[in-house]
Amino acid sequence: MAIIITDECINCGACEPECPNNAIYEGGVEWAVADGTNVTGSYVLEDGKEVQVDDQNEPVEDDYYFIVPDKCTECKGFHEEPQCAAVCPVDCCVPDPEREESDEVLLARKAKLHI
Repeated sequence: MAIIITDECINCGACEPECPNNAIYEGGVEWAVADGTNVTGSYVLEDGKEVQVDDQNEPVEDDYYFIVPDKCTECKGFHEEPQCAAVCPVDCCVPDPEREESDEVLLARKAKLHI
């Protein structure tokens, strides 16, 4: 499952530089698939929408840091545990109970993002 940041976030920013997929953004910031990845051209998001990798997408959250689910791999293929959760001083980086994903799905996403 992807990781989410709860509204208990204190906006410290410790998580952002730890993400190997550049999936974490400050609240209110637009995001792009290309940010921190090797993807070029177009990319199909999990909802089936096809976007250009450089397209700026609406923030997932406006008030605190957020994780883009389409870019989160729970650090599979990079680290033993999600690095955002490991460094979070208030333990607000938690598994998203609404997005259960297998290791195979997470590793496939990693392969798509880091060609």
